[in-house]
Amino acid sequence: MGYVRAADVTVEFPVYGAGSRSLKKSFVRAATGGVLAKDAGDRVVVRALDRVSLEIREGERIGIVGHNGSGKTTLLRVLAGAYEPVSGELEVRGRVASMLSITLGMEQEATGLENVYLRGAILGLRRQEMDALVAEIEAFAQLGDYFNMALRTYSSGMAMRLAFAISTSIAADIILMDEWLSVGDQEFSARAQQRLRQMLDSAKILVLASHDPKLLAENCTRIIRLDHGRLVDG
Repeated sequence: MGYVRAADVTVEFPVYGAGSRSLKKSFVRAATGGVLAKDAGDRVVVRALDRVSLEIREGERIGIVGHNGSGKTTLLRVLAGAYEPVSGELEVRGRVASMLSITLGMEQEATGLENVYLRGAILGLRRQEMDALVAEIEAFAQLGDYFNMALRTYSSGMAMRLAFAISTSIAADIILMDEWLSVGDQEFSARAQQRLRQMLDSAKILVLASHDPKLLAENCTRIIRLDHGRLVDG
C-alpha cells in the first residue's frame, strides 16, 4: 500500500559561526530560501520546512511547486528518509523509490555489477532481491563488457544508464522525483521514458517537484505550493 501523512513537520539547518557579517549574508540567502530563526539552544538556523502538514493517499499523483529554495527538495528528502524533522510527525507506508540522486552510493573503483549491489543496499534491498534483478539491469543498460569493469572507465552517459537501470528496476509503492528524469542518447532515452512510465503507472503514489506547469498538469492529480518552507496551497 501507499500512504503519507505529515503533521506540523519542521526541518531546520543550523548556521554555524553566525556572527554579524555572516548572519547578514545568511539573511540575503534566506530571501529566496528558508526562514531564519533560532532553535531551542539559541542557535541561528534556516527553517527549510515550517510546520508542513499534508496527507497523500493511494492513487494520488502530487505535484510540488514553488520558487527555488521554497522547500520542494527538502520535503522530498524528508519523505525519502534522508532528512529527519526536528519536530512534527511523519508517517510513510510502503516501499519508497527516491529518484532524487540516482547515482548515490555508486563507487568509481567498483564494477558495474558491484555497483548494482551497492546501489541496491542504499535503496534498502537485500542481496537476494538484487540477485533476481541483475540480468534485467545488465540487459537494459546495454554496457557489454563494461558491466564487469570499474565505473571510472565509463563515460558519463554510460554511468547514468547504469544508475537509471538500477533505480527503475525496483518496484515501489511511492516514487519521489525532483524534475523529470531524462538520460542517454535518443535511442536509450526512448526506452528509458517507456520504462519510467511503466514504473510510475504501477506505483501507488507519485510525488513530483517541478517548475514545468505542462509536465505537472499531465502527470499530477493535485498540486501543492511551498513558499519559504511553508505549505501555502494544496
